[in-house]
Amino acid sequence: MLRYFIQKICGLLRIFRPRVMISVPVGVTSVESRAVHDAAIQAGGREAYLIPEPLAAALGANMPIGTPTGNMVVDIGGGTSEAAVVSMFDIVVATSVRVGGNKIDEAIVSYIRKKYNLMVGEQTAEEIKIAIGSALPLEEEMSMEVRGRDQVAGLPKTIVITSGEVTEAIAEPVGQIVGVVRALLEKTPPELAADVIDRGMMLTGGGALLRNMDRLLTKVTGVPCYVADDPMACVAIGAGRALDTYSIMRRFQQTSVG
Repeated sequence: MLRYFIQKICGLLRIFRPRVMISVPVGVTSVESRAVHDAAIQAGGREAYLIPEPLAAALGANMPIGTPTGNMVVDIGGGTSEAAVVSMFDIVVATSVRVGGNKIDEAIVSYIRKKYNLMVGEQTAEEIKIAIGSALPLEEEMSMEVRGRDQVAGLPKTIVITSGEVTEAIAEPVGQIVGVVRALLEKTPPELAADVIDRGMMLTGGGALLRNMDRLLTKVTGVPCYVADDPMACVAIGAGRALDTYSIMRRFQQTSVG
């Protein structure tokens, strides 16, 4: 994949080898970091830098991370959810869990299988999540038709599922994501915690688009929660900005020349 994107930028002849900035989860080991770095060099990068995803997300969401005040960002991706407090271009404290959009899809698949004896794929589950999914019960309940294979008869079958059922189905993975946020707030130094209460937390990643996720986090933690303007692109935009301001951020990056 890296080779494809580098080729798309540089062309088939690859007259120059680009510098590459790659975002990685905060919980990665040194072995995993080295593997990602080496892959970037082998794919055609001249130099490869790694940046923690929450730091990239905060940068991409236009948060003032270069100031001494605390800025809290929650990044809900496909495979992992991460929360971090960022200050002076660095992560002060962070927590992560390997639960994200994919686990939410799996929870919907499992719920429909148990309740309706209906087999649906993860793509259908994602469509359900986008169409009627909500972290909190909706005032006006929505519903949609779902097609799948009956586990008993083995034949195609159509059911109607409501937003309330989806909220019930995804309660466990959503609860784990909320738990990460609470754990971070408990670990945050008091001075920075005061900044977070004043400024609120920024929600990024695809999971930020789940209805009422911001309201649920505000309700549970008491800290205002805002969704970034373009949550799905924040990490990518932030990684690009980090590359542009590399001279400022250099001391926080792991770097090597290939």
